[in-house]
Amino acid sequence: MTQAEATQLKATPLNAAHRAAGARMVDFGGWDMPVNYGSQIEEHHAVRTDCGMFDVSHMCVVDLQGANVRAFLRGLVANNVDKLQISGKALYSCMLLPEGGVIDDLIIYFFNENWFRLVVNAGTAEKDIAWINARNAETNSGLTVTQRRDGANALALVAVQGPNARAKTWQVIPQAQAASEAIKPFNAVIVENTAFGEVMVARTGYTGEDGFEIAVSADKVNALWDALAAAGVKPAGLGARDTLRLEAGMNLYGQDMDEGVNPLDAGLAWTIDLVSERNFTGKAALQKQGQNAQFLGLILREKGGVLRAHQKVITAQGEGEITSGTFSPTMQQTIALARLPMGVAIGDTVQVQIRDKQLAATVVKLPFVRNGKILAS
Repeated sequence: MTQAEATQLKATPLNAAHRAAGARMVDFGGWDMPVNYGSQIEEHHAVRTDCGMFDVSHMCVVDLQGANVRAFLRGLVANNVDKLQISGKALYSCMLLPEGGVIDDLIIYFFNENWFRLVVNAGTAEKDIAWINARNAETNSGLTVTQRRDGANALALVAVQGPNARAKTWQVIPQAQAASEAIKPFNAVIVENTAFGEVMVARTGYTGEDGFEIAVSADKVNALWDALAAAGVKPAGLGARDTLRLEAGMNLYGQDMDEGVNPLDAGLAWTIDLVSERNFTGKAALQKQGQNAQFLGLILREKGGVLRAHQKVITAQGEGEITSGTFSPTMQQTIALARLPMGVAIGDTVQVQIRDKQLAATVVKLPFVRNGKILAS
């Protein structure tokens, strides 16, 4: 992509750093983003065996503040924010349409009763904020809704992932060690007075490895990126991010689920609270529809193709569809996430339509890989 073409796209504060590092840049949902810095495979293995870092500043931090924020979120999202009682605790959830489809999947952080923080997907951010603002007005909740991707208070996001990610982050942000060493996965801390100003350090990620997602002022993120690189953290692009998340069995919005997909059919039942009396947008639709498909993994057993999204899966119980597929660098096999009919069982052999051939694949439980270990074979 030429610089002229790139000027038509949105850019993160790290855009110049990616270009200076020789990254191959692509149009990713209207953003000029690095797909790799030379070798996607090397970047993938760095995260699985040591650590790598991703610019995820195209995603959007949204702060919700006000006396009614918890009550508002009880009705907004499918998971139950009453699980969030300790400051810094995080929750993964979906925001649903009344018909049950997924507007977006997001992470919610609780800091105090007047302040919850959301991190939403890049391509859905404007839609999400419009939806949140409309619900805020509709419920008369009186919240202040602040997007933190643009403007004077913009935050950038860097994900440092891998078995050595936390240690190398502490090397660069030593003040964060005491604050974050004891936190469990899906918790965050705010650390003040670092060399990079105030930072949010969250023990979350999208790779199936341990590590942190760090929110830092946009005007400090280049210094943080350079310091992490100097500490031996390898920059990684969207290509490795996709193979890592797919091995980890993690959904990608717009591919594995969207507004037309019931989240129960997308393997997201664990993120939905249908038990408590709490009502939320989409609850009645999910109760009426129920689950009509399973979300499982596939491993290709024959040569002659690669598993890709939208390929048809033929089973004894009917047809299914691959939602995401790739060659797994960790497993050295072709793998996929698939929406399959009810009744298909782990260990079944199914046929995948790849061009003019039907190739055998084995149904496996997700994830394929977690914390560097192959779990499905």
